[in-house]
Amino acid sequence: MLYHAARCPLLAPARDTYLRAARRLIDACVRYEEEWGEPDADTRAAFLLGGAGVYAVAALVYQALGLPDFGRLLGRFRELSQICAPLTFLECGSDELFVGRAGYLCAALVLKQKLGMEMLTPVQIRSICQAILESGKQYAVKKRKPCPLMYSYYGTEYLGAAHGLSSILQMLLSYYEYLQPADQELVWQSIDFLMDQEQNSNWPPELGETIKRESELVHWCHGAPGIAYLFAKAYLISKKPQYLDTCIRCGELTWQKGLLKKGPGICHGVAGSAYVFLLLYRLTGNSKYIYRAQRFAEFLFTEEFKAGSRALENIYSLYEGFSGTVCFLIDLLQPNQAEFPLFSVFV
Repeated sequence: MLYHAARCPLLAPARDTYLRAARRLIDACVRYEEEWGEPDADTRAAFLLGGAGVYAVAALVYQALGLPDFGRLLGRFRELSQICAPLTFLECGSDELFVGRAGYLCAALVLKQKLGMEMLTPVQIRSICQAILESGKQYAVKKRKPCPLMYSYYGTEYLGAAHGLSSILQMLLSYYEYLQPADQELVWQSIDFLMDQEQNSNWPPELGETIKRESELVHWCHGAPGIAYLFAKAYLISKKPQYLDTCIRCGELTWQKGLLKKGPGICHGVAGSAYVFLLLYRLTGNSKYIYRAQRFAEFLFTEEFKAGSRALENIYSLYEGFSGTVCFLIDLLQPNQAEFPLFSVFV
């Protein structure tokens, strides 16, 4: 959050203050990683819940401060590719976004975007993409799934952005040029299969579920607000209108049902819903989406929201707390550059 704030031109007078504060926080995280490490060696390669994310953010903060040590941090990040490339990596869910290969590739994408250079060699990228593809093929065959690529996390076949199929496919699209033509076709078949799972402009949390209105999830982590990013990426690569149309339906559902009771955050909160409108604004240029994002932002400050929203357990968390919400409010100031934190479709 502090790094993101420091990059916003409208907040330029406080840039150095934000970056120094960010360095104090990330230095503590790096010390923990290097002195204690993760209890499970495999999770050192995790993006949102482990070492890869720590080293990636540390490198960004150090580079912004002009500190030479950022090269060492990038080196530590690159070393983690050796952990997640083997097919035997992380039995609980080797490919999802928070701890799996998709997350590691996502972190490399963020570094490429912010630093302007590829973090991994073509051989490393192909190796990790091939592992994701092979893992998905094997699971789909073993479990007799109708989709050519399928994955599970702790035994559940999630579809959404947090742990599921949509963000894994999104990362494969983000490295599309590294895939063989036959594998590219498998990715498109899987995207179209996921599109067919739509139920009234939304998706159930896991494969085969029927959405019940009383328990419907309209979150970034589970449901249309997160799955929209896959179809946005599919549209940007293919230019096929059906993917943009699906993305727009996700936005319409979010406008109708996206004022959530689980807090202000970006994982399963109001800001996470509202980011879909900023995504659609960048895809379409239609200013109605800025209007909708602004209305969701205003709702965060109402007595109705304060009275009806669940109390936060992790108030500083990027995904569950106020840090992601602040990123959203900053992006409202610069909608032409807005993107869900650490999850870009525009690279």
